[in-house]
Amino acid sequence: MGQQERADVADWMQIIDIIAKKRDGGEISPAEFEFLIGRYVAGEIPDYQMAAFLMATYIRGMSKGEMANLTRAMALSGDILNLSPLVGCKVDKHSTGGVGDKVTLIVAPLVAAAGVPVAKMSGRGLGHSGGTIDKLEAIPGFFAELTEGQLKKNVAEVGLAIVGQTANLAPADKMIYALRDVTATVASTPLIASSIMCKKIATGADAIVLDVKCGSGAFMPDLPEAQALAQALVDIGEEVGIRTVAVISNMDQPLGKAVGNALEVKEAIMVLQNKGPADVTKLSLFLGGQMLFLAGHVDSPQGGEDVLKEILATGAAWRKFRDFVAAQGGDVAVLDTPTLLPQAPFKFSLRAHVGGYIAGLRADIIGQVSMDLGAGRQKKDDVIDPAVGIVLARKIGDPVEVGQLLAEIHANDEGSGKRAMRQVLQAFTLIPRPVSPPPLIYKQVHN
Repeated sequence: MGQQERADVADWMQIIDIIAKKRDGGEISPAEFEFLIGRYVAGEIPDYQMAAFLMATYIRGMSKGEMANLTRAMALSGDILNLSPLVGCKVDKHSTGGVGDKVTLIVAPLVAAAGVPVAKMSGRGLGHSGGTIDKLEAIPGFFAELTEGQLKKNVAEVGLAIVGQTANLAPADKMIYALRDVTATVASTPLIASSIMCKKIATGADAIVLDVKCGSGAFMPDLPEAQALAQALVDIGEEVGIRTVAVISNMDQPLGKAVGNALEVKEAIMVLQNKGPADVTKLSLFLGGQMLFLAGHVDSPQGGEDVLKEILATGAAWRKFRDFVAAQGGDVAVLDTPTLLPQAPFKFSLRAHVGGYIAGLRADIIGQVSMDLGAGRQKKDDVIDPAVGIVLARKIGDPVEVGQLLAEIHANDEGSGKRAMRQVLQAFTLIPRPVSPPPLIYKQVHN
């Protein structure tokens, strides 16, 4: 046997040993993770062996150290954004995804207006609604594909840049997620947490605030699962030396009133002008306060909220948003006159057939209908329609009389609009007695 053949056999045995160790509940070392991830990305470990490792992980779980070492290895599999030349603590914010979640559009300019630089890579959506980049691209001219140099320049001059993720950002995560999707290993807390955090490490954050959604419209439908994920995310942050706080927030009903890309931009503008829905404003201030605290800009998260309330009231956050959009090619005239944003040709008013109080508003149904209208993607190559979506007129706890507006459907054609009307009606539950609104924020997790 030649030297190369012996090396190939040794590598083959090493991956089998790693699989067996995880199968038997052993601890995978940093070097073993580097070998596993590096060779898989290079195409030297076949999918069936990585699938075996993922299933062993799904069954056996991972320690804090293992999660951190897997996360590091995945982050180092591709590009690492170097933000060290930028002055100040760079704080990132990430949401696990929800229906009507336009908070990044609000929090980023809020925090930047307070003097904390925000350099953020965001993705496009896959599922019920568009991602942050999809929403921003509803603004005519907005350009998200900045180079690293342009991103740093914008952050230095404006204090804020939001760009699309590079193709080579944590490539191991893309490959492993695709494999998890077809091997029944998606619902593994260590693998979910590592997938989220590897991209945050790769984008150069010094501190991270994570908004972990919980409810019918979230990836984690119940509180214990959301708490487990939040703790795993914070544990990884601690292990890799990134200050991390996770906030668990409610996604049993949509956040705010607007669901759909241009519609959500319009609602974000209203919040930045201090006249938006109370729940979106409250969550944005809460998360932003955490960001200012982690950046060392204030002595407490509440102190951060107080600073941001003042910034919101003075219009500084709104001006920062305009400057940010202009710096990335967006038409600020559209921001000043939101009716110039893309608009659907058909609008349908859904009205209550009975009176009572809204006791339930299924976020998952609203999200699915929004996607069916064209506001989200079923496949990665689907084209999003920025104009379509749903605007809710009533939320949980609100009283309703017969004939009052429940929601407005924005559609591209009469057929899809009428179909959406019937489906959205199924999302509402009305009862005859008063109902208290559910909590918006369940708890926060930190070490």
